[in-house]
Amino acid sequence: MYQAGDLIVYGSEGACRVEATGPIDISGANKQKHYYTIQPLYREGKIFVPVDTGVFMRPVITRQEADALIRRIPDIEGKVYENRNLRMLNEHYQSLLQSHNCEDMLQLIKAVYTKQKENLAMGKKPGLVDERYMKRAEDILYGELAVALDIPKDSVLDYITNILEG
Repeated sequence: MYQAGDLIVYGSEGACRVEATGPIDISGANKQKHYYTIQPLYREGKIFVPVDTGVFMRPVITRQEADALIRRIPDIEGKVYENRNLRMLNEHYQSLLQSHNCEDMLQLIKAVYTKQKENLAMGKKPGLVDERYMKRAEDILYGELAVALDIPKDSVLDYITNILEG
């Protein structure tokens, strides 16, 4: 069970802070049930979720895990997934996002980046589905890395570049 102040990854929301645990005073809520009050770190609003929810939650990775992940980036395969069936393409990308695994998100980002470079070289526009999932993966991953590294989210890409070029 998470405690107030814990930093977690919550479902597809990404990095969040647990603000409280216990019953909530909201109409319609079961007063006997315990809830997490969760504050997303990169948008406004609060989320109230039963502590026994089936929604994915895990602690944010540590600084050491973040640095180790960044150092492994060159070795992470960004295998391009080609499929003209948009439903299959969506399912493939969605499965990577729903793993909530930082390495899977890096794999998605690298694959779409490679695919975009290949398409541009052939005079084609980047695919909208590819771009949408790459942006979502970057948003979730960079948010978690920012928390783990204790840096602003918009500094994550520079941090990664400095580590890999340094």
